[in-house]
Amino acid sequence: MSDSIDRDYDYREIDEVIHGRVRLSIMAYLSGAGSASFAELQQRAQVNEGNLSVHLRKLEEAGYVEIEKRFVGRKPQTLCRLSRSGRDAWIAYIGHMQRLLGGG
Repeated sequence: MSDSIDRDYDYREIDEVIHGRVRLSIMAYLSGAGSASFAELQQRAQVNEGNLSVHLRKLEEAGYVEIEKRFVGRKPQTLCRLSRSGRDAWIAYIGHMQRLLGGG
């Protein structure tokens, strides 16, 4: 078996920051939507505010998500988007998953 095949099936190559279920759903949604409000992500991921905050913080600390806090009228709004490194990490994650599934 060659090294490239071994690496394709090496579970240690999976990005654990992305691979958690809630973080995976956040990354997937942001990759398609471009950006989303905190409330929109909460509804999509079906988690409470505290849980979403923890997962967003982990993604932000990894440099995968950029978080902007602003006001719309007088109401605070948190807007989230993938950073450049987050988009790169997402593409690498998807590529690895495709190789694991035998499609790449």
